[in-house]
Amino acid sequence: MSGYVQRFLFEGLDIRGAVVRLDDAWQQMQAGRDYQPTVAQLLGETAAVTALIAAQLKQPGRLTLQLRGNGPIQLLVMDCNEQLQMRGMARSNPVVLPAPVPELLGAHQGGQLLMSLDLPSARQPYQSYVPLVGESIAQIFEHYLEQSEQQPSRLFCTAAPKAAACLFLQKLPDADKLDADGWHRVTQLAATVKPAELLELDAEALLGRLFHEEIAAGGIRVYDPLPVVYHCPEDWEKVRDMIRSLGRADAETIVAEHGEILIRDDICNRDYRFSPADVAALFDGDASQSIH
Repeated sequence: MSGYVQRFLFEGLDIRGAVVRLDDAWQQMQAGRDYQPTVAQLLGETAAVTALIAAQLKQPGRLTLQLRGNGPIQLLVMDCNEQLQMRGMARSNPVVLPAPVPELLGAHQGGQLLMSLDLPSARQPYQSYVPLVGESIAQIFEHYLEQSEQQPSRLFCTAAPKAAACLFLQKLPDADKLDADGWHRVTQLAATVKPAELLELDAEALLGRLFHEEIAAGGIRVYDPLPVVYHCPEDWEKVRDMIRSLGRADAETIVAEHGEILIRDDICNRDYRFSPADVAALFDGDASQSIH
């Protein structure tokens, strides 16, 4: 499996959670990018959290999360639909040295987390903005989740070249009634998790290692894993429509100046090139004859 989100529930505590592990999907997202280690670390952690949040979509839709600021890393963007088909990218300075996360993202210079949810049933995407509050990617998203869902949440995230992962916990409304100390105990145990455990253990092994006493006392329900895949297909027709929308005169002007039309798809790390003959075919209604 290239990646998964696996939910669980402490049945006697009214605390829910999930384990996210991205392997192939994360490796494909980095392919050909040459991200510096600091950039890849933050992007991988963001990818894991995005899969977690997208797994909560109850209907067809597309979730986009962007962390934007004026730091050395200007943009982390992740895009994921309800089928957990995801893609993403980072934009940064040529050299990014290790530094505190708020400094890397420009959190204190107007940095924002933007969430956009595009649903087929809605006329416009739903969007929300929150400041980048927190000392890590995990804390930034904890703040976001507590603002949006009004429930205490904890996240533990890590990323390496081969995998990205996170552990999520959320306190549900009846938790204190069932066990006044339950949330404190579970989060204290979760805080002992090591990056290597997140990256190397499957969900059931990880939960057993961290919470064996809680599991023995009250039981834990572990749900079937939801697969996560990297998905960035070519879309030549969309790009052809973009060029047609320019009009023939403007398209031919670009070709005359540059020798071709080059459309750069940053999020999928792909170029679409159109020669003079390709452009002529577009406007002559014979795009099927174009050569790529």
